[in-house]
Amino acid sequence: MNITTRIVGAAASTALLIGGALVAAPTASAAPQSASASSLPKACDWEWAWPQKMSTTTAVNLRSGPGTNYTSLGTLYKGVHFTEYCNKKFDWGYGKVTSGPNKGRWGWVKESYLWPA
Repeated sequence: MNITTRIVGAAASTALLIGGALVAAPTASAAPQSASASSLPKACDWEWAWPQKMSTTTAVNLRSGPGTNYTSLGTLYKGVHFTEYCNKKFDWGYGKVTSGPNKGRWGWVKESYLWPA
């Protein structure tokens, strides 16, 4: 296989990967691998210019959406670190758990249970 064939094949593979990623829009419960404006849920009213490092003030549920009617994805115990990327009406924060048993999970946390870390 010559170099031109390899370059064309790599370019086509990259285009498919990028195109596929753009077609699949996340839902409120989606868990993006990294945070960017395009990967945040449509439920976000406000996106932070930079991630907000927070910690929980008490045990609180990590939820699949911005409300108590959404499924709990696990419990975040007091002092667990949570990086908030956006929020819903300054009432629910969406982000990634960065410490504790649920580290790496994405979801929603009630703002009143978060405090700047």
